[in-house]
Amino acid sequence: MSAQQSTTTVHLAPPLFEQGAAEEFQKSGRTVSFAASGRDQTLAIYAAPNADPQIRRSQAPPPEEQQVYLASCQRPPSSERRVFVTDTSIIFAALQNLLKKARGKNVNILQSEDDMQVVTKLANDYINFCKECCMYASQNISRTEPLQLDAEHYRRLYTCFSLFGVLYMPEPGLENVPIGDDLMEWLNTHFIEPSTQEGDELSSQERPWEDPAFWPYLIRTSLRGLSKASAFFLDVLSKHPSPYLQSLAQQLTPLLTNQPRLRHFSAERDFAVASRRWKDKVKTLRLELDRVPESEREDDFENWWDRFSDIVGIVEGRGDVIKKVCAELGADWKEVCAVWGIFVDTRLRREDLPDVVAQVLDEMPPDPTDLEDMIHSSLFLGKPRQALSEAAQLDTWLAAHLADLMEPIELIDTEPDDSELSLRQHYVLEYAHYLHSDPALWRITVDYMYSCGQIGAEMADQVLMRVPLHLQTSRNAAASAEETARIRDGQLAGVLKLVNETCYEYQREEIRRMVCRIAAQTFIQEGEYGLAVSYCTSAEDWPGLGRVIDLVLEEYIAQGPANFASLVAKIAPSLHNIRTDAATKLRAPAVFLHRLQFAVRFAEFHHRRAHADGQSAAADVVAMFREEIAPRSWWAVLLCDAVELLQCNDAMFFSSSDACLLIQKLEETHLRVAQGSGDDYLTVLSRVVKGGEKHALQRLQTVRLSLARYYARCGAIGVGGRPSGWYH
Repeated sequence: MSAQQSTTTVHLAPPLFEQGAAEEFQKSGRTVSFAASGRDQTLAIYAAPNADPQIRRSQAPPPEEQQVYLASCQRPPSSERRVFVTDTSIIFAALQNLLKKARGKNVNILQSEDDMQVVTKLANDYINFCKECCMYASQNISRTEPLQLDAEHYRRLYTCFSLFGVLYMPEPGLENVPIGDDLMEWLNTHFIEPSTQEGDELSSQERPWEDPAFWPYLIRTSLRGLSKASAFFLDVLSKHPSPYLQSLAQQLTPLLTNQPRLRHFSAERDFAVASRRWKDKVKTLRLELDRVPESEREDDFENWWDRFSDIVGIVEGRGDVIKKVCAELGADWKEVCAVWGIFVDTRLRREDLPDVVAQVLDEMPPDPTDLEDMIHSSLFLGKPRQALSEAAQLDTWLAAHLADLMEPIELIDTEPDDSELSLRQHYVLEYAHYLHSDPALWRITVDYMYSCGQIGAEMADQVLMRVPLHLQTSRNAAASAEETARIRDGQLAGVLKLVNETCYEYQREEIRRMVCRIAAQTFIQEGEYGLAVSYCTSAEDWPGLGRVIDLVLEEYIAQGPANFASLVAKIAPSLHNIRTDAATKLRAPAVFLHRLQFAVRFAEFHHRRAHADGQSAAADVVAMFREEIAPRSWWAVLLCDAVELLQCNDAMFFSSSDACLLIQKLEETHLRVAQGSGDDYLTVLSRVVKGGEKHALQRLQTVRLSLARYYARCGAIGVGGRPSGWYH
């Protein structure tokens, strides 16, 4: 069954009752009930007897067979979300292939620089997809369908995944490089302050320092390392009425624009020397600032000296000043931590970051109502398990793909817990269940499931066995006309081909056979017995093959030889394939192959008889008896159908020895019937003549008479090269 969810409603298809028929449904003594799955967020919804015994007694009992609807509590991916999950599944598959190859070579990817480069690239691919989806959702354009999730949601995914990349997925060889520059770049990319609009407004003024927004803007650009913007407005201060401020601004500009960064030096020793000289200049600037007389520290608008001192305090790397300034500007703990690595501890490395962050968070805690902020803090603190827990609340996609990257780089345990699932498997399967809310996404759903050990494989098996194959010609709108034609020609195509390929890819032979059995049942319902035989053979479902043959033979009983022969002609290619495939012949029980051979040979006999090829038809009859292909229950039918050939006055189609064989089979049939085995020999003929055993025996009397006359003719003219009168 299918289900679609809106905000408060689950729509079931087909409907349990038609619109406006709710009262009638209630009067039937039934109500709607459901059972929740303990494994995923799905519901089994069904009609149940009303709990009120008085109502139940007054109504007729409900039907014994009822439909059970399976519905998901989650909204299936649609619109841009569907594109997002489909495209990112390609990255997921690439990572699984890499890890599979590494396991095959017994390689730890953390010890392989080449493998880690690939993993880092894949992590960046995830980040770029988040960015692109955020940009797309932000565009003010007309859309064929509304966005399922807004740009803000994808922005959050972007900030979280990119922070993970900065903290845990540096380029190989850069793991021990100070992290300050990378953190500041991340902060400036995702949390832009100050705004471009503020800068434009201030730069358009002749005396911008008179604007209350001037100093906050200059302090923020200094904090964020935006040296060009800082230099521009420091240069503007050359027109300030205070000569002290003019001089100080001129000295501060080169300190902000030329601050030594480790990445600009080939040797850490050279960086240390340059940093020492730079800090000496900062100290000199502080001395110059402190010499400004108290009376000269204010202009007509505010105390410029305090503001300038804050900037110098930032450059000096004074943590108390940085925290104070950030609080005044409305900045949060993330900005303090990023600035810390630029000005306070320029050698701050990834492994030391959690200690600094913990101290900052004591004074400036994250917002507990903001999942994005909580994920950021957990990642900064080096708590990947906690980050995954919070990420799952924001978006199960985020938790699954972070966990998938965390496990191979050993951020989380690979050992299963009491649920027999590892942490990664838990989140990946949770995401796979979300994908399965849209049955059309079965292909990527099973990719995620099969990456999760035995439990995941068993779940994926169940998904594959329930994939709609779209084989019915009457309901095959989902498949193209070309695919339908190819399937009817016996080729693998459409969904059936994809399922078959998936089973081969993940070595799920038993599931492949099960799907072939399901396909065979569908073809049986459609009357496509040739395809049914083909798929039963592929599934090695020999009892199923036997049932198909029985159904084909039933066509003879119900419709007569003409329709039967036409129907069996479609099975002949399958028989040929079985005959030529040595492996199939070895696996298939002989009893089923004989039944199939009989159906085909019996049909060929009727086809030749109908086209006046009496000699070949007679040869078919004799061969079916001599090769013991014909089942005993069909002997009587075969003998009756041969009467027309025996009574032909223009030709003798049977030799005398052939006639003796037919007489022998006829006599054995009569003998067994007389001994009480009529059900084994006359059941089919009784159904063909639409009477009981008595009518069948009467028909066999006609056969006896025809054989006696034919045998007499054989003796008279010496059919088969025997001398006339040999039977005497």
